[in-house]
Amino acid sequence: MRLGPDIAQHMAETALGHVQREYPHAAQQVLESDEDLLPPRALHPMFFGSFDWHSCVHGWWLLLRLARLYPDLATSAATRELAASTFSADKVATEVAWFLRPSARGFERPYGWAWLLALHHEARHHGFGAVLDPLAAIIARGFHGYLPALTYPIRTGAHANTGFALCLIAPWARANDPALLALMAARAEAWFGGDKDAQAWEPDGDAFLSPTLVEALAMARLHGQGFADWFAAFLPEAGGRRPASLFTPAEVSDRTDGKIAHLDGLNLSRAWCWRGISAALAGGEAAMADVAEAHLAASLPHIAGDYAGAHWLASFALLALAGDDES
Repeated sequence: MRLGPDIAQHMAETALGHVQREYPHAAQQVLESDEDLLPPRALHPMFFGSFDWHSCVHGWWLLLRLARLYPDLATSAATRELAASTFSADKVATEVAWFLRPSARGFERPYGWAWLLALHHEARHHGFGAVLDPLAAIIARGFHGYLPALTYPIRTGAHANTGFALCLIAPWARANDPALLALMAARAEAWFGGDKDAQAWEPDGDAFLSPTLVEALAMARLHGQGFADWFAAFLPEAGGRRPASLFTPAEVSDRTDGKIAHLDGLNLSRAWCWRGISAALAGGEAAMADVAEAHLAASLPHIAGDYAGAHWLASFALLALAGDDES
């Protein structure tokens, strides 16, 4: 399966339909007073749509990336017009002020942080990078403080996962912050360097990430020439498609249930991981490409169904089909 204009337009139409859809909204907020009870558009004037802050951020990443890949689509023109009214200095200032609140220290960390840097990286291709610079600087400073303080990596299948954040911010750090990239590499080695014989007890019932595969992709991006040896010890039976759980697409029983719908995201993010891991290994590993295709086939048809998945799944489909700037 490959990205083409028809799929790109379908994805962009889906995202344009929700990046400014304010409700329903899942707020992440520590209330400090009655005055904090404000609607999403007042608290987050750039990222109030798409059900929650992080989904709006990566919805915008999807729109800008598709507008760069397919500039002549009607949706790309609509994206550029909407972006011009969305990415403004006053709206960024409100978002920055939010992150400066003491109670917001852990807001969207690390998932939303990582997506914001991915968005900033993409926005520079469209002339909006400078507007987002102040927010990206705060997020980068946050990672500089957070990664050394994180004694143990977070290995869940959802937003807090450490490996996924490292994967997403690697292109941004490589282009903008060599010190952060070096810190990421050192922390990844400390957390994951000795991991062997991964059992891959997954998926859990509401995972949208594979803890095993995002760890491997993070090491592929940060471990350099030693990745093939590390991977051979980490998943020594991958050539025989074991552990079987990593090679079998997840079944989604109810796509109207927001948590169960996460499993479509798991299939899409696994496809992204398998393609990235395959590219990092000498010889390309055609079997891994076949596994990626199977995972894509299981969930790509469902990215624009119920809003439980429609507000975010297309971003993961784009990662799987076209990757990010480092894929």
